[in-house]
Amino acid sequence: MTSSAGNPFDLDDDSAYQQWREHKLANYPHTAAELLVDINDPRTLSEAESALIKNRVNACNMLIYRSKLGSLEDKNIPRKLGQQLGLDALDPNMLADDDGITSLTVVEGKNKRGYIPYSDKRLLWHTDGYYNAPGQQIRAFILHCVRPASAGGENALLDPEMVYLRLRDENPAHIMALMHPEAMTIPANMESGQVTRPARTGPVFSLDPIAHRLHMRYTARTRSIVWRDDDMTVKALTALGKLLDEANPDVFHYRLQAGEGVLSNNVLHSRTAFRQGQTEAEQRLLYRARYYARISTN
Repeated sequence: MTSSAGNPFDLDDDSAYQQWREHKLANYPHTAAELLVDINDPRTLSEAESALIKNRVNACNMLIYRSKLGSLEDKNIPRKLGQQLGLDALDPNMLADDDGITSLTVVEGKNKRGYIPYSDKRLLWHTDGYYNAPGQQIRAFILHCVRPASAGGENALLDPEMVYLRLRDENPAHIMALMHPEAMTIPANMESGQVTRPARTGPVFSLDPIAHRLHMRYTARTRSIVWRDDDMTVKALTALGKLLDEANPDVFHYRLQAGEGVLSNNVLHSRTAFRQGQTEAEQRLLYRARYYARISTN
């Protein structure tokens, strides 16, 4: 929701910000249970299910859906769900499967190369594609759980708009620092002496040029990242770090079960470490679809 009278993400437009802020806080959920949406089959949404999804996304940029599909292995689940919500342009990142949808499971080869999503280790706070080029920013993702791990693997979720709101309320200078075009640099990715991705420099907070909604790129990693070296940025990152505390009431915690999933406008998320079982049925498997567009809520 943006104000019809102006831009709530413009630091010089306090009236629009206050109007947006009031609406945001009045509609923001208080518990993970309020994110839950029951749908029969994500591949064929009913009108009522579609309307409920859009309502949840408008309120907090995310939801958790529960379907009746259980442990069905079908990549059309996230693909067709996305298509019904205006999500067509998949991000064909280098580790995705050939069809553009990633099978997230423990893969020894990728794990040893340092790609944490393919390991059983914890994932720190991040938004997807924070290392992508400006024209290929990830603005939405779907995580669909086929099989949970035997133990662990809980996600934490946080709406970037709430982060913006809390930081702006504390000190607008935090927003100014994090909107600087050189706020965060991800160094080039090297493998076997070859550059597989060039360095990327850009802001943490920016405006989606099409939807005119807030976009965030961030990682809590301390390696392979360079922050702008000035006092304003240091103070902003310190304040941001406090908001990423597990006890923050704006943060939602949920462990996906078979047939459940997260649908979001690329909210901040993390994952605890997990433990696998011995049988195939105990091997964690999630499908991840990442998109360049936001979820259509019209």
